[in-house]
Amino acid sequence: MEAPAINLYIESNPNPNSLKFVTGFMLVADGQSFDFPDVASAGSSPLARELFAFDFVDRVFFMSNFITVTKNNSVEWIEVRDKIRDCIKNYLEVSRNLFDETVVEDLDVSNESEVILRIKDILDEYVKPAVEQDGGAIVFQDFQEGTVTVALQGSCNGCPSSTITLKAGIENILTSMVPEVKKVEAVGQ
Repeated sequence: MEAPAINLYIESNPNPNSLKFVTGFMLVADGQSFDFPDVASAGSSPLARELFAFDFVDRVFFMSNFITVTKNNSVEWIEVRDKIRDCIKNYLEVSRNLFDETVVEDLDVSNESEVILRIKDILDEYVKPAVEQDGGAIVFQDFQEGTVTVALQGSCNGCPSSTITLKAGIENILTSMVPEVKKVEAVGQ
């Protein structure tokens, strides 16, 4: 039996060093994302390890029906985007299993305050869809003393416009909708 053909299309996003490779099917469960900031973190994913074999790949990110690849400045996308697309396409035609074993994220929300639950709901409803459209993700990390801490993943990490998005977009939304929030900061930015 012949392997099913995989159609991938490529989308650009605000980060000039990232491209989003979109499939016609879900790669990971809805709401989950997997960010591999370097080859050492890609141990559980054969596809991420294959992508890091290209010396110009700096970061790999899986979410929904797309894979975002971030390159370094040693090459231009025009030189390498087809190599990346072919690598992903060939891998998915042979196996749709992105991980060596099932990766399950522990989601314990039992002890979260009402403010944290409101912050997460607002991020889910207003922020995540826009960030995902650009090939990235935003993950709530913490809320203490009026400061919300988030992690920017995928194309959002290292994007030149991420600071503007964080302050002018996300911070404005959260401070206007949740009076307890005074500012928003990103981990590692």
